[in-house]
Amino acid sequence: MSVYDKLQALGISLPPLAVPAAAYLPYVQTGNMVFLSGHIARKDGKPWVAQFGRNINTEEGKLAARAVAIDLLGTLQHAAGGDLNRVKRVVKLMSLVNSTGDFTEQHLVTNGASELFAEVFGPEKGAHARSAFGVAQIPMGACVEIELIAELA
Repeated sequence: MSVYDKLQALGISLPPLAVPAAAYLPYVQTGNMVFLSGHIARKDGKPWVAQFGRNINTEEGKLAARAVAIDLLGTLQHAAGGDLNRVKRVVKLMSLVNSTGDFTEQHLVTNGASELFAEVFGPEKGAHARSAFGVAQIPMGACVEIELIAELA
């Protein structure tokens, strides 16, 4: 089953390439490796503003991380010349979770993205290394920001 068949089965439409909000590129490719800049969680087209441990819970956070993963897939599609079937492997995610000092479930929030990549690319190509950090703030007050490294065929 192609990546696009899986996306269709999941009811996912990919967004167009996001325009950077500051002085950076949405992605950089060197050799077969592509490095995607951090994407923030959005809800209804606006930054999903919240802080874990204060006004958003882990289950909502998984949905936010999944939304970020969908945006990352849109950028990755552009980086892959319009064909996500060229993705050889999702190599690594780095997740920043806007949280209070006593919130400790950053890894569970980030599962929302990790699980989607495994669903879309399968367990071989979608499994990846990962870091999940709790941070005091993310640009625009977003609850989650995730960056991605992938290998293209």
